[in-house]
Amino acid sequence: MIKERLRPYQTAVGRAILDSVMNHRGLTFSVEMARQGGKNELSAQLEVLLLTLFMGKGGNLVKCSPTFKPQTVTSMMRLKERLNDAGYSGFWVAELGYMVRLGRARQIFFSADDSSHVVGATAHILLEVDESQDVSQEKYSKEFRPMGSATNVTAVHYGTTWDDATLLEEVKQTNLELERRDGIRRHFRYDWQEIAKYNPDYRRYVEGEKARLGESHPLFQTQYALHPIRGGGGFLSLQQRAQLQGAHCRRHYPPGGVNEGGARKEGVQIYVAGVDLAGEAEEGEDAMLRAIKPRQDSTVVTIGELDFSTCNEVVQQPRINIVEHYWWTGRPHTSLYPQLVDLLKNLWGCRRVVVDATGVGAGVSSFLQKALGRSIVTPFLFTQQSKSRLGFALLAAINSGRVKMYAADGTEEYRQFWTQMERAKSVFRPSQTMNFYVAPAEGHDDFLMSLALLIEASEYKPRSARGGFRE
Repeated sequence: MIKERLRPYQTAVGRAILDSVMNHRGLTFSVEMARQGGKNELSAQLEVLLLTLFMGKGGNLVKCSPTFKPQTVTSMMRLKERLNDAGYSGFWVAELGYMVRLGRARQIFFSADDSSHVVGATAHILLEVDESQDVSQEKYSKEFRPMGSATNVTAVHYGTTWDDATLLEEVKQTNLELERRDGIRRHFRYDWQEIAKYNPDYRRYVEGEKARLGESHPLFQTQYALHPIRGGGGFLSLQQRAQLQGAHCRRHYPPGGVNEGGARKEGVQIYVAGVDLAGEAEEGEDAMLRAIKPRQDSTVVTIGELDFSTCNEVVQQPRINIVEHYWWTGRPHTSLYPQLVDLLKNLWGCRRVVVDATGVGAGVSSFLQKALGRSIVTPFLFTQQSKSRLGFALLAAINSGRVKMYAADGTEEYRQFWTQMERAKSVFRPSQTMNFYVAPAEGHDDFLMSLALLIEASEYKPRSARGGFRE
């Protein structure tokens, strides 16, 4: 017996797919199911059932995933486990590293990565596309869909939403139009609230994610609420900018003050920093002043104070109060080394510093690691994936009220910070990634990136001791 019982919404999808397969209808289905809602379990159990039904007659089921590792491998492991649960241990056979055979029927697994070389297999029974929103439309149309053309195979696309230009969204819109014409249901959509009806633990988890990320966060909207993103636009809404504004005063040194030698006095406050470095092309232009070249790239340091008293069962990360900004334009990195060390180590005693280590930043981060310690300084290399993660983390911190900017103080740093927050744009890419930036024609994004690096630095985990925190 298969141990995992399907819930009613999973059963409804499975019955529709099974009906199309057994009656040779050749329908194409789209299944949007909130993250961790059970689409992979549904797929595995459907595969076990079809392999059983066709083990004497024979034929192929084909399943593709965006990547071979971990997605395709995970699908194969789940199928093998479900075959064993069904009593087929010792009967199914693994073949060539990407096939599972039961009798004369085979389940074939492929990667749908753009660089993968897909052999000319035929899908006789079922064609499945896992995480369809991350599969290239061209790859599917040219290499996978033709696998079922000679057999009028039933196809099913599983996934969550992203933007309005994905393969899954295209199939969904086609299915909705066909449903309006003939009344046959081809599209199935189950958001987190539908799934939570059958799983109280799931409800508690997603409500925690909602509190942590914020309901408007792109990942919550797409992964759980199943609302597609419509293109790009402004990175921060008016509401998000209002949430970012705090009421605390800016500080030029810690509350405990400094000793006669300029070193920070010991206190209970915990400080972290995000350091965005000026680009290499402008690093040596030390004669340039902001008044002459206001859009010149700058090195920006953002200091934040962590408040762990706000942590609870839902929000387990500290609040971040931005308390100070440092801003240098036209200063070569080498001339900034002593000042950076003095500010980050001696004045603020930062427990964690995240530094832009892209390009020439690698040298600065290496220097700071030697001066402050590798346990304190973390280099951050900007790539498409890492910057996307940074942007999502920043949105989550703002949406949950975790990060607050100091109150207006009439300074140029304060004005520049909010100018960049207002002008910041976002663009959403395939595979649940995004880019955020200020368009070059509108200025720079050094304060924005320094803030994002500060959020990364706030991942500092103090070692607890009786009566409070200690190093």
